[in-house]
Amino acid sequence: MTDRLGPIPFDSMTPAQQAAAQTVIDGPRGALYGPFVPLIRSPELMLAAQQMGEYLRYRSAIGTRLSELAILVTARHWNQQVEWAIHAPIAAQEGIAQHVIDAIAARRVPEGLRPDEQAVYDFCSELQRDKGVADATYAAALHLFGEHGVTDLMGLNGYYTFLAMVMNAARSAVPPSMAAPLPE
Repeated sequence: MTDRLGPIPFDSMTPAQQAAAQTVIDGPRGALYGPFVPLIRSPELMLAAQQMGEYLRYRSAIGTRLSELAILVTARHWNQQVEWAIHAPIAAQEGIAQHVIDAIAARRVPEGLRPDEQAVYDFCSELQRDKGVADATYAAALHLFGEHGVTDLMGLNGYYTFLAMVMNAARSAVPPSMAAPLPE
């Protein structure tokens, strides 16, 4: 499949696109890649998205390890290869066990999750699959993470669903990765 909204050379961008791109490049991401490649066509949308994503990815109330787990569940639900290629290696680096990553990739329920990982996996899986979360699942997440954490967990699911939709529709090119591609 052809990338519908591939990279734009920096010198071919409008001034608004250049300013937005530079904001991402100067931030913790260090480069314009992944979802920001198609989103640069709408600089204001991209800036709003990157600001939300910067918070959720780097500073969420549930921490980076659990945020990465939530991202993987979302990427798998949306068959989003770019998100998977970027975040599966980060999840492993942050302490998500490889057998858990492999199970999610294969659409199997992971075994041996820590209690906080189980709460995140259950919450995200239900929210993605059922478009809501059962009372018991919500209560378990609330007990572990509080209202701030549960709100950030909902935000992670929504934000990475948005990015998955953008990249799936744009047919964004998958970057080289240490992670195996998601199986069909």
